[in-house]
Amino acid sequence: MLNWAVTFFVVAIIAALLGFTSIAGSAVEIAKILFFVFLVLAIITFIFGRPRNV
Repeated sequence: MLNWAVTFFVVAIIAALLGFTSIAGSAVEIAKILFFVFLVLAIITFIFGRPRNV
C-alpha cells in the first residue's frame, strides 16, 4: 500500500511540473489517503501482531 502512495505522489509531482494541476491535485489526495490507511494498518499490526509470552 505504501508503494501505491509513493506512486501517486510521483505522478502528482510529474503532473504538476507539466502543468496538469487538476490531475496533480487528485493524485496528491489519493496519495494522502493511501498513506494514512497504511499508517493506521501498520500501527494496528505493531500493537496486535506481536508475539505474546505465555
